[in-house]
Amino acid sequence: MTPLAVPALILAAGTSSRMGGRDKLMEAVGDKPLLLDRVEAALATGQPVIVTLPARDERPDRWDLLDEKPIAAVEVPDAADGMARSLAAGVSALPEGAVAVMVLLADMPDVTTEDMRRVLAAFDGEVILRGATADGKLGHPVVFPFRDFAALRSLEGDEGAKTIMEANTDRVRPVVLPYSHARTDLDTPEDWAAWRRGVDR
Repeated sequence: MTPLAVPALILAAGTSSRMGGRDKLMEAVGDKPLLLDRVEAALATGQPVIVTLPARDERPDRWDLLDEKPIAAVEVPDAADGMARSLAAGVSALPEGAVAVMVLLADMPDVTTEDMRRVLAAFDGEVILRGATADGKLGHPVVFPFRDFAALRSLEGDEGAKTIMEANTDRVRPVVLPYSHARTDLDTPEDWAAWRRGVDR
C-alpha cells in the first residue's frame, strides 16, 4: 500500500546552464512544457507536491506556469549555489506529518506516474529507495524517510543528496523501473534532440 504522507519534491530551481540560453523546463513534452508535465505526473500519485523554483524575477515563466496548480511553490533565491540549496529548502517546506519525501528531478521526462507509485509502494519506513534502470543502474526518483530529513536540510554544494546515500549504503534499495526511465535526464540541446528521436529511451 502506498504511504499516505510521502510528498513529492520536484527540484526545478536550476539555471539550465547547458542549454545555450533555452530553458529546458519550458521545452515541449507532447503538448505542454516539461515542468508542467512533471508536476501533473506527480499530482496524479495523489501525494502532496512541493516544487522548488528560482527567484520569481529570474524565471517568471516557471512561476506563471504553476500559479493555478495545487502545489506548494518554494522560492530558492540561492539556487545557483547548488542542488543542495533546493533540497534543503524543499525539505524545510514539507507538510507536518510527512513520513518520507520522494525527490524528483524536473528534467527527467520518462519517469511516469506509475513509476512513482511503484517506488512509493516499496517504502517501508526506514530504507532509502532509488529508481533503477532495467539493467540495475541507480537513478531517480529517490525516497528518503523522515530520519534523513535533518541531514537533507543541512546539505551544501552541488552533489545533492549523494553524500547521504553514500553514508547509508546499507539502507539503499533499488526499485526497477522500465527501460532507462530512472536515468534519462535532459541537460543539453543534444540530449533533447536524441530523446525526441526516441534514442536511448
